[in-house]
Amino acid sequence: MAADSPEYSIGLDLGGTNLRAAAVSRDGRMLDHVAGKTAYSAGRDAIVREMVESIVTVRDRLAATPGAGKLAGIGIGVPGFINMATGVIANSNNLASLENFPIRDVLSQQLGAPVILENDANAAALGEQWIGAGRGVADLVMLTLGTGVGGGIVAGGRILRGAQGMAGELGHITVVPNGNPCGCGNRGCVEKHASATAVTAMAKLLGLGDNLSAKEVYDLALGGNEKAKTIYASMGESLGIVLAMLINTFNYPLYLLAGGVLGAWDLFAPAMLEETRRRSFTYRATNPRIEKAQLGNEAGLYGAAYLPWV
Repeated sequence: MAADSPEYSIGLDLGGTNLRAAAVSRDGRMLDHVAGKTAYSAGRDAIVREMVESIVTVRDRLAATPGAGKLAGIGIGVPGFINMATGVIANSNNLASLENFPIRDVLSQQLGAPVILENDANAAALGEQWIGAGRGVADLVMLTLGTGVGGGIVAGGRILRGAQGMAGELGHITVVPNGNPCGCGNRGCVEKHASATAVTAMAKLLGLGDNLSAKEVYDLALGGNEKAKTIYASMGESLGIVLAMLINTFNYPLYLLAGGVLGAWDLFAPAMLEETRRRSFTYRATNPRIEKAQLGNEAGLYGAAYLPWV
C-alpha cells in the first residue's frame, strides 16, 4: 500500500435513539462522520436502509478526498445479544425487528465490503482500550452505567466474547440476593441497583418524588439531602461488590466505568472503592486502577471502527 494512502475503517453505532457513522484512520483520527435518528418504529427495512445510507455517505465523501486510502472494513455496534458465527442479533430489547435476521450478511452484500457486528458495550470497551482511558493496556473490564448497566471485557487487546458472543453481560451479576426483580429473570442484578433507573426507583421508594429524573436526584444529593445521598452510597456499594468479583476473577490492571451516571462519580465512588477494598484481597494486594472512561458516547463509535483491525 502506498505511503500516501493510509488505511481507514468505518464504524457505525446504532443507539437507542441515534445512529452515527464515522470514518476513522488506523491511528485513531476521525476523518468524517454523520449522525441521524434511529427510526425503530418504521420497521426493519427502514433501519437497514438508514444504516446503509449513512455508511455510503461517509465512504463516498472519503473516496472523493485525495489520499483518503483504502477501506479496511466496516464495524457496527448494536445493542443486544449477537451470534458472532452467523452475524445475527439473537435478542435485543430495542431492535426486535432485526432479531434472527442475517443483518451482517445483508449489509455486507449491499455495501460490497466486509462487515463485523458487535455488541455496543463490547465495542465501547474496545474503543476505550484503543484510544481512550485504556490506551496501552491490553486487558481491561468496563462497566457502562446508564438506563441499565452493560459491560465489556478486553483480553489481550481483543474482545472476550465467550462461546456464542454473549460474554460480558456484567449488568446481570447478582449483588443483592433476592433483590429487585430484573427483566432477565434474575433478582438483585447490579442493573437494578446501580443504574439511572435504579436511582429513580430508590428515590420513589424513599419518598423523594414519584417522577424524579436521575439528574434531579443527583441535584438533591449535591444540595445535602440525606436520603438522596444514601441512594448514591447504596449504588456505590453495589458497584463495589461487582468490581470485587471482577478483580478476583480477572486480576486485570484496569477497570473502567462509563455512561451517563458517571457524572455522579463523587457521590458514589467513595462507597464503591471502600466496598471493593473490603471484599477483594486481590484488590488490596495488587492495587489495580479503577477509573472513569474518557471517550464518552464516542467510545462505541471508535470501537466499532476498530473492529476490522482486531
